Amino acid sequence: MPLRIRRAASPIVCALAFTLQACTRVQPPPVAAAGPPPRPGPFIAGSGHSPPFARMSYAGFSRAEAIAIAKQEWRLFGQSVFDDPPHTGADPEVNDGPNRSPGAWERIGEYWWLGQDADRRESAWTGMHDENGREIEDGREDYFAWSAAFISYVMRTAGAGARFPYASSHYVYIDIAKDMTLGRTSGWALFAERVDAYAPVPGDLICFWRDGKRAMTYEKLPAHHFAAHCDMVVSAEKGQISVIGGNVNHAVTMKHVPVTKDGRLAESRNDVLDPRYPWFVVLRILYDR
Repeated sequence: MPLRIRRAASPIVCALAFTLQACTRVQPPPVAAAGPPPRPGPFIAGSGHSPPFARMSYAGFSRAEAIAIAKQEWRLFGQSVFDDPPHTGADPEVNDGPNRSPGAWERIGEYWWLGQDADRRESAWTGMHDENGREIEDGREDYFAWSAAFISYVMRTAGAGARFPYASSHYVYIDIAKDMTLGRTSGWALFAERVDAYAPVPGDLICFWRDGKRAMTYEKLPAHHFAAHCDMVVSAEKGQISVIGGNVNHAVTMKHVPVTKDGRLAESRNDVLDPRYPWFVVLRILYDR
């Protein structure tokens, strides 16, 4: 799954009653704006590729809309919930996967078409076809993984416009978010946050790495061409958050992720509460409302 002038970060202010350790866990102050949109470039779709309500963002870039869109797609795929550890044998067979069922593979085609820029060949992919309409062969599903296309679809449809780096791979917007945090770029509506320092809220993205050969950490970012997966947080409850992602068990799927009492994924940088996935970064999304 088988990602440009930022003000200097404001100092963290803690009440005298807290210890120094507690101060490190205070959420970073919100940023009022992401700055001017980036200039037209490889991540901006042609004007005729996305619908007018998304291209001109009739309602602005809305947190509520992004969450509602993700939940709508989850319902369309049957409200699947997967809270088991990965690789437990629960994955459906490729040819029987929901992504290949009537109506679903076309919907995934819409994720590719709307989530990617018009000049990319990926924009013509579906849940079971390449850009030439040929059916995806067994064993090549990872190459056509559509989880990042799903996130890009949600962000574009929710009105992100030119402020989100639409991509076919998660590492593209993860890297850009870290560059925003480091002040190396500006204009994008996302920042990378440490899993032990920031509590994700609905509308944010949480990401884990998928490369079995090398462990990815927040400190190593930006790191190009690494395998990752991101889910969108859609609700927060006591002790857990609910997240929705694409291409999980070949569907749009929800899972529940344990968090600390104050909502963080980890107590310390190497102490992620969820034993199933190596969560290593939170992408804080700057919505207009």
